[in-house]
Amino acid sequence: MTTTIATQPGLLTILNAASLDKDIRRIADKVLQQERLTQEDGVTLFEKGDIGVLGALANHVRERKHGNKTYFNRNFHIEPTNVCVFTCKFCSYSRLYKNREEGWELSIDQMLDIVKKYDGQPVTEVHIVGGVHPKMNLDFFIELMQKIKAHRPDLHVKGFTPVELDYMFRKAKLSTEEGMKKMHEAGLQSLPGGGAEIFHPDIRNQICHDKVDGDGWLEIHRIAHKLGMHSNATMLYGHIEEYWHRIDHMERLRQLQDETGGFNTFIPLKFRNKQNDMAHIPESTIVGDLKMYSVARLYMDNFPHLKAYWPMLGRNTAQLTLSFGVNDLDGTIDDTTKIYSMAGSEEQNPSMNTAQLAMLIKQAGRIPVERDTVYNEIRDYGDVVFSDEELLN
Repeated sequence: MTTTIATQPGLLTILNAASLDKDIRRIADKVLQQERLTQEDGVTLFEKGDIGVLGALANHVRERKHGNKTYFNRNFHIEPTNVCVFTCKFCSYSRLYKNREEGWELSIDQMLDIVKKYDGQPVTEVHIVGGVHPKMNLDFFIELMQKIKAHRPDLHVKGFTPVELDYMFRKAKLSTEEGMKKMHEAGLQSLPGGGAEIFHPDIRNQICHDKVDGDGWLEIHRIAHKLGMHSNATMLYGHIEEYWHRIDHMERLRQLQDETGGFNTFIPLKFRNKQNDMAHIPESTIVGDLKMYSVARLYMDNFPHLKAYWPMLGRNTAQLTLSFGVNDLDGTIDDTTKIYSMAGSEEQNPSMNTAQLAMLIKQAGRIPVERDTVYNEIRDYGDVVFSDEELLN
């Protein structure tokens, strides 16, 4: 152990403390020897792990994999609609199809106008995700993607959760394989990872019973990976689930990653309790958030990246996560995405320019590195000095 952490005396001191729980010491040894943690180990970390110990271990793994680099990309979102046929209890965003007065429904031309706003700008990705609208079917989105790629071939199209895709494919009477192939051929290049929530049916049946189940979510990502597409994975935490449900969820993702290697990053998403049917449930504390990210970094050993979605957590907490295993802060989110702001997220108008996001990372003592969607490095901003005008605009 000493040789493994000789360059981190702070971690050595923490792990040599006489008060350290013996189970945590045993798990720490496994982490430092790069041995895979069991599901029992994962639950133990949640139940017994002190936040300082977990943070030090997670930071050790983070720096072993990525040093001080923290990734971001220049992206923007398109949300085609918030009208949805499903009734997820945690959702503050969707409006039922039968009661659409507060909803929006964008046409293909309106969405193309959003894309055209970024003509001449160095954005690399468009992220398309929204509600499940019965009239926005497979053919509708195939046409949208074809027109986006015709207008701007270099723009990476990341879009659609398995919840949206499963509905489209069933409505089109296509198998998952047939549907995914059509979407991929039309221009879909990667999947964002939403809709995972908690896989275990005990929880899923209580919070989102009427949409694709955990096995269906995993199968769509499995097929995407087989087609050569990359994807992300999420987990909605901090509501009615127990620690073992979280570990069960991460274990299923870890097994699929062993099989396909197609996941880029894992993104824990904090449950927010505004304007939804679960508003009576207290939100996770900041310490709880940091513990979640730390355990994720330690348990998800075959996921190269761990992302904190800064609009959901807020800028200050997002900075803290960079010392608790996180090495990615998503992107500039250069739009007015509503999915999380309507749920009470810290950022009600989530937009930062490149200079602001890079400076946020620098202030946390990390090196900001711009990436593309699949983590090819575009530019290292470590030595870049930003003007006051760049930081204010």
